[in-house]
Order: sequence, then C-alpha cells, then structure tokens
Amino acid sequence: MKMALKDEIEARLRAAFSVTELRVDNESHKHAGHSGDDGTGESHFAIYLRAGELAPMGRLARHRAVQAALGDIHQRLHALAMDLG
Repeated sequence: MKMALKDEIEARLRAAFSVTELRVDNESHKHAGHSGDDGTGESHFAIYLRAGELAPMGRLARHRAVQAALGDIHQRLHALAMDLG
C-alpha cells in the first residue's frame, strides 16, 4: 500500500532534521478545481517545522535544506508553503 504523501513528507523531514516541532497540513481541498489541482487530493501542502539545524540558517538556506530533504517529493507538489525555524 502506498504511503500518503503527508506521511512521506513527515518521515523525510524527521529523518533529515532534529525536529522539535512539525506539522504538515494537506491544504489541497482549498484548491479543488483550481490550476494545479491534479485530482489526487495531494497537490498543496503547508509545513511548520522547527529544528535545531535550521535555527542558525538564513531563510533561503532553510528552504533549500528542506527541499533537499524532500527530494523528489517537491517535484510532485503544485504548492508548498513553509514556515521554518
């Protein structure tokens, strides 16, 4: 059985960082029928992540670190909002 994308995102972030707080919200329902909605119900996500490794980084470096941790997942999404620290 295929893992839900939300669970896959959480697993990759927990594997890559020393997570102190993590919330991954699937916001695809807010975009149903809009451009970028591929009908899977897994196209738009928001991440709230706090991890020790991210704290000293600048905003761009944080985003790059999360994108690297997500790997191919990032290409499978239409939108990803990130609140990182």
